[in-house]
Amino acid sequence: MTQANLRPTSPNSWHYRELNMKNPGLDHLSNGLITLTEAGHPIVAGSADLQYSNGLNRFAARYPDRYVSFGISEQNMVSAAAGLATTGMMPYVATFASFLGLLTCEQIRMDVAYCALPVRLIGHHTGIAMGFYGTSHHATEDIGTMRSIADLTIVSPADGPQLEAAIRASVEHDRPIYFRTGRGREPELYNSKADFVFGKAVEHAQGEEVTIIACGLPVHPSVQVAKKLAAEGRSVGVIDMATVKPIDRDAILAAAARSKVILTVEEHNILGGLGSAVAEVLAEEGGPARLVRHGIRDEYALIAPPTHLYAHYRLDQAGIESVVRDIIG
Repeated sequence: MTQANLRPTSPNSWHYRELNMKNPGLDHLSNGLITLTEAGHPIVAGSADLQYSNGLNRFAARYPDRYVSFGISEQNMVSAAAGLATTGMMPYVATFASFLGLLTCEQIRMDVAYCALPVRLIGHHTGIAMGFYGTSHHATEDIGTMRSIADLTIVSPADGPQLEAAIRASVEHDRPIYFRTGRGREPELYNSKADFVFGKAVEHAQGEEVTIIACGLPVHPSVQVAKKLAAEGRSVGVIDMATVKPIDRDAILAAAARSKVILTVEEHNILGGLGSAVAEVLAEEGGPARLVRHGIRDEYALIAPPTHLYAHYRLDQAGIESVVRDIIG
């Protein structure tokens, strides 16, 4: 599909599609699915009237007979995806994370996870990425709800290329997966050609003073913070915990044995999310490091543009740096 085809058919239309064309990270979901379809896998995709917000319009243009637009009926979409999976198809369905991780929780639990069906659920615009759309569209509890559902893998990619790599790897995963993705504007840290291994963390640096364990959007700024502090002679490690469940216990315990402090950073409520998952490992195994959880502190996020919210909650590079400096003094 050409860029001209993506433009509104009416000059009076709000240029929503053209705005999304400026989000290169939206290409990666469709790129991964197109690659799998070309390889002969029985891929089908669907969205709840948000194909231009998640980039699935590109897959739909390439394979219109393999794409379903469910309209604003997210719960029906998840149940239909479960039905498709029982026929041997590989369904990938996407909508805002605030709807997928909360509104469709019952359908994910009963129709997908309980039945152990290989449905891939892509919750995009996670955390506070929806900004001024408000609390109904913020997704700061979805890791907590999804993590409590048995037999459901949770992946929170740091950028589009990592999402694409995880999508490709998902065809070898025979259980349901919840992907927690951003809004397509995340700085790229990875190469989409790299391999993705479920349940395996990516270590960017080792640190003796602090090790940052992050997932999703905060990974890139955390890496930049570690590099900046290393130039000052400080020792800060960074681990990308892209798979939140099953979590890489070995990576956590190795970092805890090496660092004085473990700092978890997430665009999520610090209750129930990555910080809680890391805390459980340290409590059960008796890790020696002190744990500090950083994210949204059990409150409903304010309403503002995403960049302003990231700064307010200290989830951008400057904010994460200030948290680390508070810890190391």
